[in-house]
Amino acid sequence: MDEHKPVLVDAVPGALVVRAAGRYLDATFGRGGHSARILEQLGPTGKLIGLDRDPDAIAAGRARFASEPRLTLVHGAFAQMAQLVRTAWPIGAGADAAQLDGVLFDCGVSSPQLDNAARGFSFRHDGPLDMRMDPSVGAPVSHWLASVSFEELRNVIATLGEERFARRIAASMVRERESVPLTRTLQLAQLIERAVPVREPGKHAATRTFQALRMWVNDELGQLRQGLAQALALLAPGGRLAVISFHSLEDAVVRDFLRAHSSIDPALARLPVIPVAALPPLRLVGRKLRAAAAEVAENPRARSALLRVAERVAMAPAPAARGPGPRA
Repeated sequence: MDEHKPVLVDAVPGALVVRAAGRYLDATFGRGGHSARILEQLGPTGKLIGLDRDPDAIAAGRARFASEPRLTLVHGAFAQMAQLVRTAWPIGAGADAAQLDGVLFDCGVSSPQLDNAARGFSFRHDGPLDMRMDPSVGAPVSHWLASVSFEELRNVIATLGEERFARRIAASMVRERESVPLTRTLQLAQLIERAVPVREPGKHAATRTFQALRMWVNDELGQLRQGLAQALALLAPGGRLAVISFHSLEDAVVRDFLRAHSSIDPALARLPVIPVAALPPLRLVGRKLRAAAAEVAENPRARSALLRVAERVAMAPAPAARGPGPRA
């Protein structure tokens, strides 16, 4: 149940680890696959924080890496990243506190989360319709489904799931809950199968809707935006930001963030001398990277993975990490 194959695992260490004695953050620890490879590249004085909002991931990591003194595991979400890192590594003060040489994000859901029916992520296993990455925070998605309006539900499924049959699915869900509460994963998956008139080859009819509900209940895009901003604030000059995304919505957030912070404001671009404060804090490193055919053959999840990398520019001041913002 705990087996999880991280994607692009051979590419990440080379893209991220710029100093063997540096300090790094794996912001999506999962089951530690990327962290293990990063640790292989670190020297005896190198340090790594593994952050995850899923308490099961932290518990599994403490068991797997019990004898690894260079790794510190921290439970929390992206929105608390800067505070959690600075608490774990309290050096200096202000903008100089806990500066990192690299931050990694591996977006999406992990295999152990999908395989554990009690977590409610999977349409292939019957379980409570929960879907929270951190079961100690907020309410299960079933609570929201009990009262959400048809229009809001349709919009979430259409936007976060990119589902063309969102109207039909939302209507079926609203009708169903009038007689029977929507509380089980297979109950919802079967309802969606009946509502969708066309089958997409190789994809379950409920895939997009389950993605949308999971992303909504965990505020995944909002958390990603906050995490990227806080990672930039934590990076030391020359530090790397590496992000693996799996679908167009995640990648659009990452792409737009990196473009915005690696480009000069067009209004200032023609000045003979660009003010230091106006210089972009990042520079893009290489082109976006996809998994090789051999990795995709071994791990089909890698097919949709995209890796983007940027580096903190020395002369630009780091922006202050912002607190939680509005939901996406």
